[in-house]
Amino acid sequence: MTASARDIAGATPAGRDRYVDLLRVASLGTVIGGHWLMAAVGTGGMGNLLAVVPRLQVLTWVLQVMPVFFFVGGFSHALSYRSLVRRSDGRPVYADFLRARLRRLLRPTLVFVLVWAVLALGVQLAGAGDGRLSGAALRMVTQPLWFIGIYLAMVAFTPPLLKLHERHGWAAFAGLFGAAAVVDVLRFALGVPYVEFLNFGFVWLAVHQLGFLRADGRIRRPALLAAAGLAGAALLVAYGPYPLSMVGMPGEKVSNMAPPTLALLCHGLWLVGAVQLLARPATAWLARPRVWRGVVAANGIAMTAFLWHLTAMLAVYGVQLAVGIALPEPATAAWWAQVPVRIVLAAGLTALLVACFRRFEAPPGKAAGAAAGPGSGPRAAAGITLCLLGILGLSMTGLGGLLDGHSATLIAVPVTAPAAIAMALGGWLLVERSGTARRVRLRG
Repeated sequence: MTASARDIAGATPAGRDRYVDLLRVASLGTVIGGHWLMAAVGTGGMGNLLAVVPRLQVLTWVLQVMPVFFFVGGFSHALSYRSLVRRSDGRPVYADFLRARLRRLLRPTLVFVLVWAVLALGVQLAGAGDGRLSGAALRMVTQPLWFIGIYLAMVAFTPPLLKLHERHGWAAFAGLFGAAAVVDVLRFALGVPYVEFLNFGFVWLAVHQLGFLRADGRIRRPALLAAAGLAGAALLVAYGPYPLSMVGMPGEKVSNMAPPTLALLCHGLWLVGAVQLLARPATAWLARPRVWRGVVAANGIAMTAFLWHLTAMLAVYGVQLAVGIALPEPATAAWWAQVPVRIVLAAGLTALLVACFRRFEAPPGKAAGAAAGPGSGPRAAAGITLCLLGILGLSMTGLGGLLDGHSATLIAVPVTAPAAIAMALGGWLLVERSGTARRVRLRG
């Protein structure tokens, strides 16, 4: 039986860092709200509000909070891996760590992918895949999966990077920061092709490394970190080749997000410093039982809500079109007047979808006494690699070309949506099988 939020909240250890749980929920909630607001559907199709009203792009310096989620991930991964090591009696724990961290993430993700793949196939077989809204939906609904692919890479690299952190501390972070800077120099100053894709690793792993530093209490001057990050990002945008927006924009030649840039890494430093400054008052607020129960409840459904929130918003627009309610041009007075209603409806529909699919986010029961055996580490590593490549590939291809072989380039290799789905499913099976190599009987 799944424990209720009240039960979990009541059993919370006194030493738990509750602020980290709040940051996880708040960052995903901010992303969901931002996507709902930026989705601008008009008579010309689906666009981005920030492209229609460029002056609003400055808001991304506060609302682009994915760095906070990855920072929290680093903190959680450090604690989880160290806990496994302490209880391992000297046996390898890499495969156990991957399974423990991936189950709650991949189960709801793969369910989402399979449900949408069936829907997309049905739409295309019916010949409706090129409609104004259906075409945009099939193209865009998988785009947010990019962050799950990156997160999988962070999980995979946690053990070696944690060792690097334990040996070198801030110098390990500085090395990743410097590598990201070198990549941008090679990209913008020397025009080296494809080198920019390395920053998918260097930028996000550097933010992840900050989570290790927080786990060890080594971010002691958050105001300095925030000021340095904000100043660095401002200087790079003012005098470098970097755009103002910290999210991707349609048609832009350079994006701070895809691939990520040094400017986005500085933005991440500013956000991490800022949220650290709020840690003390927020922790006092979270000591209130009712507040903490709310955070616990939200954490239990956050990933499911993230996966399905665009589906909900697209459905709201679809109903609006179906019943004949006019779609005003984005950013007009009539469009802004509809925004609150659309967001309320999208929130309600997301709640219904969460009620349907939240069971897949619930932590699965642990196999009693399951232990990783010989060869489980390489098998798990291969599995997570396939998963992250499959999910990243699907975020790029979308689901609009299931029948015509539409492909996108993933690390210089064309990949189709069916191939990406097969890689993700195959990788998941490999990770799961890495725990079946040996069984031990629990005693006592």
